[in-house]
Amino acid sequence: MPDRVQPAIGPYVRRPAVCRDYDPRAADVARLVAALVHEHLPQIRAEHVGSTAVPGCAGKGIVDLMIAVADGELEKVKELLDGLGFQGQIGRDPFPETRPLRAGSLVHDGETFLVHVHVIPASSPEADEMRFFRTCLRADPELLQAYVARKRQIIAGGVTDSLEYCRIKGEFIKKVLG
Repeated sequence: MPDRVQPAIGPYVRRPAVCRDYDPRAADVARLVAALVHEHLPQIRAEHVGSTAVPGCAGKGIVDLMIAVADGELEKVKELLDGLGFQGQIGRDPFPETRPLRAGSLVHDGETFLVHVHVIPASSPEADEMRFFRTCLRADPELLQAYVARKRQIIAGGVTDSLEYCRIKGEFIKKVLG
């Protein structure tokens, strides 16, 4: 029986912030990366979060995954992600290594998808907030429409810096979570 070909995690290339239409292939990318993580650490579950996890949600097109780690698992997960080819954050204001983000890319169906893997302590409220916001967007078409409109408005206002874009759209998210 031939060996299964594993998806190759490639380099992360920073891009200006944009608001592109939803691409259903992002869900396939999330499944591929989650399966890759699970294959090496069966007790670990990578969840698809962020805009690409919500059908119909326009956004930057970055596939966000979250791994909520139990006490004692953080270093093992960071080592695995690094070994798979994910890189630490580049640029200004990176997440701390106690709550790291690993970045990479994956070519799927002829397209290079950027991937962020957020490694968050399972006890952190952030993990529940990510899940809750995703659930709200999936359940409420009016909220989804308002969120996409806000993101398009940010880009139309000339914001192309990813950190600034995330800071501004974060205000919308805080209102929903509040």
